Amino acid sequence: QVQLVESGGGLVQAGGSLRLSCAASGRTFSGYSMGWFRQAPGKERDFVAGVRWSGGTTYYADSVKGRFTISRDNAKNMVYLQMNSLKPEDTVVYYCAVRNGPPYTESLNYNYWGQGTQVTVSS
Repeated sequence: QVQLVESGGGLVQAGGSLRLSCAASGRTFSGYSMGWFRQAPGKERDFVAGVRWSGGTTYYADSVKGRFTISRDNAKNMVYLQMNSLKPEDTVVYYCAVRNGPPYTESLNYNYWGQGTQVTVSS
């Protein structure tokens, strides 16, 4: 059973930084991809960033390019999202997810999800 547990959310001032972590367990993730998504109340879950477990190729939504960095630690089964230059509009719940294959941007393509972590950016 795959389990994903996010941590690292919180309250930060605009312009500040946070690092989200996602602990993955339950299987070997070779060939899989990990993604970070975010969702505001009443809205769809949007792709933020993705990384291939093998090789480490990364992908980003245009809205976060240059500000957010996704990385993974294969030995620890961890995925991270370093968020810099945070803006009030980044205030939402962030989720990590995993799928077998490349990191597609559509949330429906992902099989497993964490419980989410709230990020709040004050102006």
